[in-house]
Amino acid sequence: MLQHPCRYVIIALLTLSLAACATSPTGRKQLMLVSEDEAIEYSRKAYVDTVSGLSEEGKLVTDTAVTRRVQTITDHLVEQAGIMRSETRDWEWEVKVIDEPEQVNAWCMAGGKMAVYTGLIQKLNITDDELAQVMGHEISHALANHTAERMSVAMVTTFGLGVLSVVSDKPEQATALGAAAATLAIQLPNSRTSETEADRIGIELAAKAGYDPRTAVSLWQKMGLVGGGSPPEFLSTHPSPANRQETLSELAEQMMPYYEQARATR
Repeated sequence: MLQHPCRYVIIALLTLSLAACATSPTGRKQLMLVSEDEAIEYSRKAYVDTVSGLSEEGKLVTDTAVTRRVQTITDHLVEQAGIMRSETRDWEWEVKVIDEPEQVNAWCMAGGKMAVYTGLIQKLNITDDELAQVMGHEISHALANHTAERMSVAMVTTFGLGVLSVVSDKPEQATALGAAAATLAIQLPNSRTSETEADRIGIELAAKAGYDPRTAVSLWQKMGLVGGGSPPEFLSTHPSPANRQETLSELAEQMMPYYEQARATR
């Protein structure tokens, strides 16, 4: 009797899942069907395509006061990211502000390709310290290689058979699939464990860059209020335990020495 071809695909995926593992900064095992270098390459292509489309739609903010503010905070955080992970100094860091007043969100792809939505800034009346917490959190996802992890999940759960082309000898198909996975990766929710890692790393980055870690708590409180009866996108795509505010408060206290040192030397 002939075996159904899907059986072999499932076996192949299971084999890949077992073989392609990495370890996060906290020692957690991660599913990795693509390397970080590949994730960066695919993310770069996806970012170019995304930014190009937004530009054509007139959705990129050109107000220098807004873009300069975001860029200044980004630069401070990127400097600390380079200290935390020296290889990220070679990343082509970039941030765009997207004119979407209803989008309370931000993201960072592998390799440091970032975006912040105007809804996040306007709806929260966000301070520089609070914005640094958001961006530090998103940068941390890239530092912890969460993008490649989410891309791997997308390849298995969404693209199915297409995942096999990534490990085949068809580079054009692999690149197209990889870029699609990179785009989808910023839309997929992170696991609670990934969120905990990004909270921890992000608040440290911000504190060392001279931004008050206590504002992570005020940011969280604002996030909880802005959606009324439903959470904003940033919360709905960032699952977390009920005690997240308490955890952030504890982390903030631990990070105060970094913040105080940064403020003293700035």
